[in-house]
Amino acid sequence: MSDNQAPQHSALSTQHSRAPARVCVVGLGYIGLPTAAVIASRGISVAGVDANSEVVETINRGEVQIVEPDLDIVVRSVVSAGNLHCHTEPRAADAFLIAVPTPLRDDDAPDLSYVEAAVRSVARVLEPGNVVILESTSPVGATEQLCQWLRDECPNLSFPDHAGDAADIRVAHCPERVMPGQILRELVENDRVIGGVSDACAEAAMAVYRCFVRGELIATDVRTAEMCKLAENAFRDVNIAYANELSRVCDQHGVDVWELVRLANRHPRVNILKPGPGVGGHCIAVDPWLLIHDAPEQTPLMQTARRINDEQPAHVAGRVLAALPEGVKRIACLGLSFKPNVDDLRSSPALEVVDILSRSGQFDVDVVEPHVNALPAPIAERGNVRLVSLEHALQADSTLVGLVRHDAFVSAVKHGRLPVDRLLDFVSLSSAAS
Repeated sequence: MSDNQAPQHSALSTQHSRAPARVCVVGLGYIGLPTAAVIASRGISVAGVDANSEVVETINRGEVQIVEPDLDIVVRSVVSAGNLHCHTEPRAADAFLIAVPTPLRDDDAPDLSYVEAAVRSVARVLEPGNVVILESTSPVGATEQLCQWLRDECPNLSFPDHAGDAADIRVAHCPERVMPGQILRELVENDRVIGGVSDACAEAAMAVYRCFVRGELIATDVRTAEMCKLAENAFRDVNIAYANELSRVCDQHGVDVWELVRLANRHPRVNILKPGPGVGGHCIAVDPWLLIHDAPEQTPLMQTARRINDEQPAHVAGRVLAALPEGVKRIACLGLSFKPNVDDLRSSPALEVVDILSRSGQFDVDVVEPHVNALPAPIAERGNVRLVSLEHALQADSTLVGLVRHDAFVSAVKHGRLPVDRLLDFVSLSSAAS
């Protein structure tokens, strides 16, 4: 249901819940910190919470620990205004937003330990009338589990999985759906799907997002909201797998995959994505497993897509090794992050390609990544990998390997500074020259 439309999925009260005066955001990473900053920019008192004391101290100085356009400006402003202050433990509030990681275990099962720890810490300051919203991407049923964790810690309070609309505490799930590099804009402009454990829970959560979201607020049940984010990213994963598989077929037949995709997409009902070194980040490479783990017999397509995309970095590294002339001493890999123009290395396929190439022991590897100041420890400690500037890489007579389509690389191609005749291109960088 949208904020301004009649109910479609559930009959929510027509009486809007009151906007929160105090919000506590638990987890100050790529989602939590921008969310806390945007809410604070609306004049609301926000307590940010992170277990890492260095992160807390950094933000309280008005600085940021992550790269995201304009985030440093907003954080500096809201900290200076006194609307955002950060701590290592939750503070009393009207609404609690939980935005902590949900990584995978070694068996690809979801690890909810960070969510559980955050929930149990919030329970210590809960008061009747509070709303707790889980933003962390979670398997279906996680928000109901959250209610049980809260009940364990607060036996004197009632929760909506048992008490429904009469519960002391409102609980909801609202998955984030923003793109790194566009987070501040998309937090405000994107529609939000809000799943309440009860109707009153959904309405209370909508009151929180109504304070800063201009997109449509759409209410549904909690399990549908949980599955929505997973379905979105599994869809993208499957489509990327098709593009990556298509690139392998093109390799076999000597066909330029970029030209093929360009021509095929002229069909009015075809939109093939661009292939690349694989799939990274915390969402697309992870979220399908949350569906697969609970329904392995029903998800053969998703499992195949995951396998294709997980194998893609090794395929790309193999192509690099096969294309290099004998006796090469050094190559330069362009890009290390999981997507263009960010500093996020989580599950980055480019990072995996660099790792495979460096472990081959056949040559030294220069890495050009303008958004980080240091290489990850396991690679940096190997001894044959170094982080260099683009100018340094171009001065060397080495083969260039395009792994991430950063704007800096595209600009260098357009202006003739990056020679495409030395480039093994896996992200359509050379197309910028035409």
